[in-house]
Amino acid sequence: MEITQAPPRAELVRRASELVPLLRDKAQWMEENRRIHDDVLAGITDAGLLKMRVPVRYGGYESDMRTVVDVLAELGRGDGSTAWTVAVWQISTWMTGLFPDEVQDEVFATPDVRISGILSPGAMAVPTDGGYLVSGKWSFNSGAQQSTWNTNAAVTPTGDGGFAPIMIAVPIADLQIIDDWHTSGLRGSGSITTIAQDVFVPHERVLQMGPVLQGQHRSKLNADAPIFQAPFMPTACSTVSAPALGLALGARDVFLERLPGRKITYTAYENQAEAPITHLELADAIVKIDEVGFHAHRAADLIDTKGRAGEQWTLEERARIRLDLGACCRRAKEAVDVLAGASGGSSIYRDVAIQRVQRDVQALNLHAILHPSTNFELYGRIVCGLEPNTNYI
Repeated sequence: MEITQAPPRAELVRRASELVPLLRDKAQWMEENRRIHDDVLAGITDAGLLKMRVPVRYGGYESDMRTVVDVLAELGRGDGSTAWTVAVWQISTWMTGLFPDEVQDEVFATPDVRISGILSPGAMAVPTDGGYLVSGKWSFNSGAQQSTWNTNAAVTPTGDGGFAPIMIAVPIADLQIIDDWHTSGLRGSGSITTIAQDVFVPHERVLQMGPVLQGQHRSKLNADAPIFQAPFMPTACSTVSAPALGLALGARDVFLERLPGRKITYTAYENQAEAPITHLELADAIVKIDEVGFHAHRAADLIDTKGRAGEQWTLEERARIRLDLGACCRRAKEAVDVLAGASGGSSIYRDVAIQRVQRDVQALNLHAILHPSTNFELYGRIVCGLEPNTNYI
C-alpha cells in the first residue's frame, strides 16, 4: 500500500499546461495514426495525471472534480483527442473504485494503469458457475488499444423474461479489437470496437447498474472518500465537459497565433487585426468560451461541495449537470465556429490546427450523452414536473 500526498490543483494544472506544446506538435500524427503518441502517453504519465482518480492507498491523488476539469481543459488546449481519451480514463478509473476492494487490488497493481470504458450495454452476460459468460461488442471504446482494463456495460437475464444492466471489469487482453475508428473528428482517441466471445467474468468483477447510477458501490475502503460520494452520471458528465472547454480555449489560442500579419483577402484590410469585424467576432467567441467555463466549473463545484458534505442529490441537481454538459458543448462549438469562420481559406489545410479543433468539437456535440438538445430537453422535463425519460441521470 502506497499513500501519497496529492499535488495541489495549481501544480497539476501547471504540469498539464507544460504538455500543451508537445500535444500540438504530435496532434497531426495522432490524427493520422488514430491513437495517442507514445511521447504524449509518457508525458501524461510522468506528470502524474493518470493518478487523479486513483485511490490514495494505491499511490493516487483522489483529486476533486474541479482539479480534474481544469487539468483536462489544459490538455484540450493542446489536442482534443488526448483530452477526450484521458477523460475516459479518468471516468473508468473512478468507476473501478466502486468495485470490491479485492478487484481494485488486482487492477491497480499495475502502476499508472489505463482503464477505458463504455456505458452503453452492448453485450449479454449469461450466469454461470462463479460469474458470467459475456458475449457482445462495444463500439466507441476510446483508448482501448492503449489500456489494460475495460469497465463495460452489459445486460443479464433476470429470470422473469427481462434483463438487468450491469457493469463489468474485464482485461483488454480478453477482448478482440476491431480497428474501425475511421472518423472525421477525435481521430486520435482511437475509439475502436471491442468484442467479447464467451469471456468469463467472475462475480466480484460485476456491479449492478442500478446502484451504480444511484451512487452506491461495493468498495468498503472507498466508502467515505469525498470523490466517491457523487453519483455516477454527474461524475461522468462533469468529466467529459472539460474537453469541450479545452477545445474552445485552444481555438482562441490558435486563432490569435495566426492573426499577426494576416490580411482579409479582396478587401482593403492588410491587417486582419485592425478590422472591426475581427474585434466583434473575437469578443463574441470569448464570451461564449467564458460561458463554457462557467458551466463546466458550476458542475464540478457542485460535485465537490456535495461530496465533501456527504449530501444527497436531488433529481433537479442531477439533471442540471446534464444541462451544464450540454451547454458546454453547444457554446464551445459556437465559439469554435466563429473563430474558424474568421480564419480564412488557408485554414482548411491539415497543418492548420483550427480545422481539426472544429471537427473535434463537432464530434463531441454528436455524442449521445453530450448532445446539447438531448440534455436541455431532459432538464426541461424535470423543471416542468415530469419524470425523466432516461435512467442515465
